[in-house]
Amino acid sequence: MAHDPSDNLNPATLLVHGGTRRSQFEETSEAIFMTSGFVYDSAEAAEDAFINDGSRFVYSRFRNPTVAMFEDRLAQYEGFPRCFGTGSGMAAVHAAIIGLLKAGDRLVASRALFGSCLYIVNDLARRFGIESVIIDGTKPEEWEKALSVPTNLVFLETPSNPCLEVVDLSHVVPLAHKAGARVVVDNVFATPVLQKPRDFGVDVVVYSATKHIDGQGRCLGGAILCDDEVAALLAPYLRHTGPALSPFNAWLLLKGLETLELRVRAQSASALKVAEFLESHPAVERVLYAGLDSHPQRELLKRQMDGGSNLICFHLRPFQGDAKVAAFTTLNNLRIIKISNNLGDSKSLATHPFTTTHQRLSVEEKATLGIGAGTIRLSVGLENTDDLINDLKRGLDQLV
Repeated sequence: MAHDPSDNLNPATLLVHGGTRRSQFEETSEAIFMTSGFVYDSAEAAEDAFINDGSRFVYSRFRNPTVAMFEDRLAQYEGFPRCFGTGSGMAAVHAAIIGLLKAGDRLVASRALFGSCLYIVNDLARRFGIESVIIDGTKPEEWEKALSVPTNLVFLETPSNPCLEVVDLSHVVPLAHKAGARVVVDNVFATPVLQKPRDFGVDVVVYSATKHIDGQGRCLGGAILCDDEVAALLAPYLRHTGPALSPFNAWLLLKGLETLELRVRAQSASALKVAEFLESHPAVERVLYAGLDSHPQRELLKRQMDGGSNLICFHLRPFQGDAKVAAFTTLNNLRIIKISNNLGDSKSLATHPFTTTHQRLSVEEKATLGIGAGTIRLSVGLENTDDLINDLKRGLDQLV
């Protein structure tokens, strides 16, 4: 039996028990319902199931018991009425933007977005006749100007990937609603543990569950959280376009939710110490971390987030006259920290956004986003903090 949100359980308890459905076997661990379809006792029962769509499981592209457990658990933790699991984080972003807009609508987005998100708002939306306006999300006056005319949707990341720019939700959300827009926030860097966008009036939250929610590099998955009104619009879009989350991946994500708070808190504590070390190293030009007082938006971060998260962005001084050489030299001398474009893993991962996640952007576009040839994004894992610092020191010491 699923827990009713009215039980008033604490969030940490919901991450373990929320949404649980037990079969007739009364299993302790949630069951994996690896099935594409479901059977009916009679033709009349099948007819009734389709007339009363949603009253029972009919096809796993629409709904599946294991996926529903993941959806219900995350929804209860976040405080949203509804959640849709998707096959990847980008499937969630795509549906939350394109599924809520039509030709002639107006979209306003912050410029500091993950590369694939930029493709959706810059290329795909415009291809379908949607007006797309890109602004500097850190500047209140740009939001005020962009939202001074009727708008249908606002999309943003906060903190952003990879340079941890922060958007003031308390300022933007009322402006958006006044303009008639729904606000969609990609909350993956903050995680549901450290930032609750719904507390600021955000209408839709999206995640790449591949990141911290799974947290162990095992599977792809995404999630869209929303109210019932938005859910009514998204349900047919998701049903008919088919970005379904597999039952097995949903089960892995359920297991990830059980330890999400423990992992994110531990990773954040370690990341703060790593960021402080990086600030002290002569090869490092600048460190951006949400938990450091040196972050240019530190006061806003204190109001908006409950912790610094495990993501660090740092910029290296040129080595042999070349910042890219500095970055590659550092990365190639790491032994514990792995080079990977993923994040939120129990293993520490580092990437070079200039040549990987944001490589399709022009040099000028990268510079506008604060991404240079010497920029490294570090996702701090669960290893011993001293070991991580020593590993970074090994790489950075090659530069001085």
